Amino acid sequence: MGNVTRLRHALPLSQDINKALTELDSSIAKAIHAAKAAGLPQGLIVAELQGHAHAQTSIMVG
Repeated sequence: MGNVTRLRHALPLSQDINKALTELDSSIAKAIHAAKAAGLPQGLIVAELQGHAHAQTSIMVG
């Protein structure tokens, strides 16, 4: 896990990181709204997000 940065050690966050985080959050929110509008069940949306979170966690600790 040497490539993982704990946010409390990186505070204050740089403008680049803040911008990237804001863009990520906005993109995720837009994708969720689009999925809901397309009729995907909320449970499927949550499962998809959880799957990605699990995969990224596995990459970080692997």
